[in-house]
Amino acid sequence: MTALTGIDLPPGSPGGSVELLRDLYLGPDAPIAAEVFMLGSGGEPGGPVLLDVAGKQLDGPGFWSYVDALAAALRDRFDPAGFAAVHWQHLSFGATPALLRAFPDHPRIALVHGTDLLFAANHPTQHEVLREAASAADAVVVPTSAMADLLRAVTPVAPKRIVHVPWGIPDRLLHSPPDRSGPRDGFRVLYAGRLTAEKGAAELIAELTGLPGVTVCVAAPEHEFAALPVDTSEVEYLGWFDRPSLWQAFARHDLLVVPSTTLEAFGLVAVEAQACGLPVAYQPVPGLTEVLGDSAARVEKLADTVQHLAKDPSALADLRAAGLRNAARFPLSRTASELDALTAEVRR
Repeated sequence: MTALTGIDLPPGSPGGSVELLRDLYLGPDAPIAAEVFMLGSGGEPGGPVLLDVAGKQLDGPGFWSYVDALAAALRDRFDPAGFAAVHWQHLSFGATPALLRAFPDHPRIALVHGTDLLFAANHPTQHEVLREAASAADAVVVPTSAMADLLRAVTPVAPKRIVHVPWGIPDRLLHSPPDRSGPRDGFRVLYAGRLTAEKGAAELIAELTGLPGVTVCVAAPEHEFAALPVDTSEVEYLGWFDRPSLWQAFARHDLLVVPSTTLEAFGLVAVEAQACGLPVAYQPVPGLTEVLGDSAARVEKLADTVQHLAKDPSALADLRAAGLRNAARFPLSRTASELDALTAEVRR
């Protein structure tokens, strides 16, 4: 049973939704059989089909012109008889309404990633898209109950159509994590991910820079790091890693900090870090508290938490063991199996 899915972003775009798309649907070991598209030209074997559609925007009449062009490109490229269902990777943005217009008769499952709800709150056109998509979806998948609560606050969705399927991390990472036995130079604190305001990275840097014996390290897109509104002269900027390189970076650090200030859809980076044996400290926001719970250190005052853990190897060891147990709860194979079962159900 094959699905059609995609995101209207270029293949190299950062973000958890793109990483999950790759994990679930792309590559020879992808657990869900699917046709996958993204934006761009050319393409590589094993990668997504790239659609060269211009004019992407978020609001106004130009957005709908872009959606129509993307829908036409989808109809031209994909045979409706070649897939059994459509998986929307957001409830807003351009790919979802384009898929709905291109293939209105296929069963459809929407996966909520969080950014779609945030953009719908700030862009009237995206709110319109989200309401239409939530109404048209046969099932709406959320990775946490916190996401279900936010979804219902943004738009009416019948509870029976909301399905909880936790995101997952590659099984190979759970079975063969990177070696952590290399030498350490001081206490290395890592931030990894996007640097949008709600992620709290600027506050992390301001609070931790200059702590004795602590090195603050950031793995993030270069243009976002350059735009941070704080002094980063003492920060060790690592660049933006592909997944295997990020896992190796986890093995070279002592603590991952997730300082998000608002709801997180799931927290894939934190769970991947735990699978690599890297202890995690986090701001207790909805989503993260559900996924991480007591397997990670909840932050009240960040500097105090980091200084305490830097001086207490036994506390770090306890967090490492708890993190490994927690990560084992979220294999990607489970996510794929539950999505496959849900797809079969909506096709009946």
